[in-house]
Amino acid sequence: MEDQQSTTKIEAALYLIPVELSDVPIDAVLPSGNAAIVRGIKHFIVENVRSARRFIKRCDRSINIDDLTFYPLNRHTAATEAAGYLAPLVAGEPMGVISEAGCPAVADPGADVVALAQQRGLRVKPLVGPSSIIMGLMGSGFNGQSFAFLGYLPIDNAARTKAMHDMERRIVRDDQTQIFIETPYRNNALIEQLVATLPPTLRLCIASDITGAEEHIVTHTIAQWRQLPKPDCNKRPTIFLLYR
Repeated sequence: MEDQQSTTKIEAALYLIPVELSDVPIDAVLPSGNAAIVRGIKHFIVENVRSARRFIKRCDRSINIDDLTFYPLNRHTAATEAAGYLAPLVAGEPMGVISEAGCPAVADPGADVVALAQQRGLRVKPLVGPSSIIMGLMGSGFNGQSFAFLGYLPIDNAARTKAMHDMERRIVRDDQTQIFIETPYRNNALIEQLVATLPPTLRLCIASDITGAEEHIVTHTIAQWRQLPKPDCNKRPTIFLLYR
């Protein structure tokens, strides 16, 4: 029987390559076919070159990293520079997009280069892999047919309080799950503010270290959270979800 490497067809496409969310064996969360595709790509658009190189080695230690070309795409990348990144794909070579964790182009700068590929009529192929947003929603027990991912809430205390009340109104008005994140070292402070600010009947799901050894996905009403010990989410990747 032919192995995966010899049977996987690598098309001239922009492959969106998911990365593990936590420190677990790569084959526990990613299909083996993803690694076979990575083996066939020489050009990668990445959020961080160092972590992307490590991820590729985890996919297959036999890959010669020095044979690969990396194009950094982050908040420091000029739009004019990013516009030229797709030249190998235009020339008929496959390219990959790799973010720091989870699925590229979702809450991730990779969306910009995907938009460029779509505008130019180039083929885009998302691969299967973990998304903390979707997995948090799956584990919350909240409405999975209408939901919104809001990214980071404002840092300013008054603006953040307003954002919380805005989410509360959308939940009631639109029957829509609200999903958001925080910088990991501010997670615990956010939990305290959510519990102190929101009405007691609203439900809050705290989903930390998804797929990891200390995975914690728990839903309670705000009233229950006020009575229970709060999870320690300091410096742990965490997704927050609200619903009625």
